[in-house]
Amino acid sequence: MKKQKLISIGLVAAMVASLTACGGNGGNGDTQKSANKDVPKFDSLKVGEDYKDLKADIKILTNRTDICDTVYKEYAKEFQKMYPDINITYEGVTDYDETVTLRLTNGDWGDICFIPNKVDKSEFANYFTELGDLTTMDAKYNYMTEKAFDDKVYGIPNGGTAGGVAYNKAVWKAAGITELPKTPDEFLNDLKKIKDNTDAIPLYTNFSAGWTMGAWNDYVGIASNGDPDYKNNGLLHQKNPFTKNDENSGPYAVYYTLYNAVSNKLVEDDPASSDWESSKTKINNGEIATMVLGSWCVQQFKDAGDHADDIGYMPFPISVNGKQSAAAGGNYAYAVNKEASTDNQIASMLYIKWLIEDSTIYDDEGSIPEVKGKNLPAALSEFNGVELLTNNAAVKGEEDLYDKITNDAEVLSGNDPVCEVLEGALYGNATLDDIMNEWNDKWTSAQESNGVEVK
Repeated sequence: MKKQKLISIGLVAAMVASLTACGGNGGNGDTQKSANKDVPKFDSLKVGEDYKDLKADIKILTNRTDICDTVYKEYAKEFQKMYPDINITYEGVTDYDETVTLRLTNGDWGDICFIPNKVDKSEFANYFTELGDLTTMDAKYNYMTEKAFDDKVYGIPNGGTAGGVAYNKAVWKAAGITELPKTPDEFLNDLKKIKDNTDAIPLYTNFSAGWTMGAWNDYVGIASNGDPDYKNNGLLHQKNPFTKNDENSGPYAVYYTLYNAVSNKLVEDDPASSDWESSKTKINNGEIATMVLGSWCVQQFKDAGDHADDIGYMPFPISVNGKQSAAAGGNYAYAVNKEASTDNQIASMLYIKWLIEDSTIYDDEGSIPEVKGKNLPAALSEFNGVELLTNNAAVKGEEDLYDKITNDAEVLSGNDPVCEVLEGALYGNATLDDIMNEWNDKWTSAQESNGVEVK
């Protein structure tokens, strides 16, 4: 049942370097060098005013296979009212992270993609156009540090998401639950009530999709301990971070919640046969009670049937000193192929800028707007009293340390480690403490190999 691991991104980088040296071309037109002085910075572009006569054919890779030929095509048509000579084609990609990571090796990915999660920050410049400097772009846009390296920005998120749990309010009410849970044990008790009092699947893991399991890793930071400095700094220098504490908070508590939901049979009968697309309809109509995913999922669940008002979104059930916190972070980030022609790079940036500043995409998808100062989406209405925080950047010189440690430890990187937690609980072949102790050992080894001072 274990997912196939992704290709080593270090190998990908080496292959790209080789291909670039041989004149590989990933976009339309002439190959450009990494520092193309003819490509303007993202923040300097004025959409609707600049480059009105530009001619280009650009291709965009997206994970949204469900709407790339409908909603996204309509965005392209709207943009073309200003830029009729910029033709835009979307390509929907299944198994997005793995597929696009592989396609980066030969540059055959068009002009715009969402940056795959497995690409280390130190390797951004191998593939993507520099959009601007971090200080300038951070003043206007949210989540700029996430896809920046060495004070240069290479990706701009498609808005933001908050970490929490999607649920069907009608099912939870039918189970007799009147208050949302604030701790892992309260959450597990509520799932038990749902199992005993309704016909709904209490918690749907969506194990088969793979990428959905990786969502659990997102709660290890702010949601698990309320500290915006933890993920990119404290965690990296912490000794044995996957150890249980008396409060049942911190990283251990995240996987405690998953492990015990599975071991107590509060999930789908056969996680290996779960199905992402149909799960949207099932949570909408009440066949599924709960799913652990970022707030980006809420609008998709609302749109999947006739019961949009039944879809709610709660904070992840961990409290620190009696208080809940939630992390707000960027969705997949748009990036531009640095090997595309100059015209295609400019056209790509114009289209991305129009999407994040002028289109209806955030109303349509219910995500946090990318431009700072705009209102939060209605999906986060149940986060009253919850502190919504953004992860602080790593200290200077450690910008890629999180990537190095998580990749070396094979923990908090990708979907496989979380799948091990589910499998251990499902088959009873490993206790949670067995798994967490192994993770601590791997973490320690990765810290040592990277020369990290443990505090």
